[in-house]
Amino acid sequence: MPEFLSDTLSATVGKGEDSSDHVDIGRLSIDDGLSNDDMTSSDDPVETHKLTTSAIGVGPDEHEHVKEHGRTYHAYKQGKYPLPNDQQEQNRLNLQHTMLTMLTHGKLYLSPLGDNPQHVLDLATGTAKQHPSAIVLGTDLSRIQPQSVPPNLRFEIKDAEDEWDFEQKFDFIHGRALVTCFTDPSHIVRQAYKSLAPGGYFELRDGVMPMEYMEDPPSDCALVKWNEYMVAGGAKAGRPVTNVKHYKRWMEESGFENVTEETYYLPTNPWPKGQYFKTISKWFQADVLPSLDGISMKMFSSLGWSADQIKAFLDDVRKDFQDPSLHAYLTV
Repeated sequence: MPEFLSDTLSATVGKGEDSSDHVDIGRLSIDDGLSNDDMTSSDDPVETHKLTTSAIGVGPDEHEHVKEHGRTYHAYKQGKYPLPNDQQEQNRLNLQHTMLTMLTHGKLYLSPLGDNPQHVLDLATGTAKQHPSAIVLGTDLSRIQPQSVPPNLRFEIKDAEDEWDFEQKFDFIHGRALVTCFTDPSHIVRQAYKSLAPGGYFELRDGVMPMEYMEDPPSDCALVKWNEYMVAGGAKAGRPVTNVKHYKRWMEESGFENVTEETYYLPTNPWPKGQYFKTISKWFQADVLPSLDGISMKMFSSLGWSADQIKAFLDDVRKDFQDPSLHAYLTV
C-alpha cells in the first residue's frame, strides 16, 4: 500500500518504520532575557539568500498572466490562486524554500525514500539534484520555473485539482506551502494515493492557520485580526486556509498507512529561547514582511477592503509581527 508523509501540519509517514503518531520537533519557550543584539542581528536572510541561490525564474509571459493591484497573477485557470507570480513573488518563494529547509535542519523532505527513487511528482519544490536517478515532474499554474534545470527535471502547466492523468505511477509525491491552493485538499490526497506506486510516499508540508500565541494577545492586536481576515477571505473564496489540521485524517481515510505528523514552529520574531528559533524567526520575517501586500491583497479585496485600507492596516500588522512582547508563531 502507498504511504503518506506530511510534515508541516507536519505529518510524516514511513514504510515499516516504528514511529509515533505525532512528533513535536523542538518546543517553544519565551526568552525573558531577550537582548537588543537578538533583535538587531547583523545576519540578513535576504542578502544570505542572494549569495546562496542561483535559481532564476522565468518572468511570466504577457499572454500568460493578468495584472492586478500592480502585481501579476496566473492567467491559466485565472483567479484560482490568490498570490502573485511575478519576480518579486518568485524571489520570496526561493527565500521561503531556504527557510523551510532550515526549519527541518537541512532536509528537503522527511520520507525515507532510499537512494534510487525512479519517478517523483513535485507539487511545490524540486529534488532532482539530490536524486539524479529519478525522473522528476514539477507542476504549476504559472510558467515561472527556473531557466537552468537538471536533465532529469521537467515542468508542466497543470491544475492539480483536475483529474490526474499521468502515464506512470510515482515513488514519491511532494507538496509544500499549498494551503491557499485548493478548494478541496482531500481530493488531492485521494489523487495522490491513486497515483503512487506500491510502497510509495506522499509528503505535505503546510502552515496551520490561524497563528497561535503563547498567551492571550491584546484585544486590539492587528496580527490577530489579520489572521482572522485571512481565514474569512479564504472561506469566502472557497479555499479555506484552515484545512491543514485535516490532512492526517484525510490521508488515513484515503488508505495511506503509517501516517505521522511532525510539528515545527516559525516564531514571528526572536522572542523564543535558543539560537535555532531566533535565526528561523529572522527568515520568517524576511519571507512575510515585505510580501504582506501580495499575500493579503486578493483575500482582503474579496471582503470589500480598498487597496489603501489594506496597506494602512498592514503597517500595523508588520509592527505586531516584529513586537517581541507578542509571542506569536505559525505551526508547520
